[in-house]
Amino acid sequence: MDIVLYALTALLYGGLAVAGWRSHRHAAVRPMLQSVPPVPAAASAPAASGMSSAGRALLGVALAAHGVLLHTTIFPQNAMVFGFAFALSAMFWLGAGIYWIESFFFPLDGLRLLVLPLACVASLMPLAFGGVRVLSYSAAPLFKLHFLIANIAYGLFAIAALHAILMLLVERRLHAMRGGGGMAQRHTAAAGNGWLSSWLDTLPPLLTLEKLLFRLIGAGFVLLTLTLLSGILFSEQLVDRALRLDHKTVFAILSWLMFGALLTARKVSGWRGRAALRWVLASFVALLLAYVGSRFVFEVLLHRAVV
Repeated sequence: MDIVLYALTALLYGGLAVAGWRSHRHAAVRPMLQSVPPVPAAASAPAASGMSSAGRALLGVALAAHGVLLHTTIFPQNAMVFGFAFALSAMFWLGAGIYWIESFFFPLDGLRLLVLPLACVASLMPLAFGGVRVLSYSAAPLFKLHFLIANIAYGLFAIAALHAILMLLVERRLHAMRGGGGMAQRHTAAAGNGWLSSWLDTLPPLLTLEKLLFRLIGAGFVLLTLTLLSGILFSEQLVDRALRLDHKTVFAILSWLMFGALLTARKVSGWRGRAALRWVLASFVALLLAYVGSRFVFEVLLHRAVV
């Protein structure tokens, strides 16, 4: 049954990703094949109108299959199996789910073309890296709450990091167009990067993306705070010790401080632009190192089980 869910999940994610990339590649090539002036904005609107109803329905099926797959593989027979591959799979399942919800309100095809390939690869990773430890305390209600909150926070920050990557690409493109000299030179640059221009043209304005980004970061920061607090409480119940300063805890606290500093700077001084976006990515990398990275080192490189 699990292998059927793996195949169905990967097929749906992969098929939607390939269909999206082919659509945007054709949208980029089409204007270059025409000998008329650039197509007016109204004529190119369908390319930026977001995911179709059929595509959104298929993505909903993929998310349902992926969710069932995660539940059956992480919680087999009243136990718990987990590891860095399962963490990545859950992270991008939630990231794809957050994108799916966003797609009802905003045309975010550019984000879809990043999320779905990553979700496809992540969903298959537990097949290659399945040698994980079974947790004996997984039935504890506080641990289940901690686990759920942590993974939702990871998903929010993952999709926020992808937002930041797209915004950096849009900003770089705008700066290149402004400094590109004359109109002919700018048209030449656009033609040379037709696929990238077509991809980025599907995104909402930068201000809209920025508003979405900081909403995601704000929600993720609240959940990350709850994750740290619930982790302390769970640790007290499990080992009668409130806080263990290992690499996982240090990187988690570092990430929390970095995201907190970003939100504070945004509130106080309206911090924005490339520096803020790079800070988002650096904070997300610290969060990855807190759990996924540490588990990868211990499980794959050192072949040791970790708590």
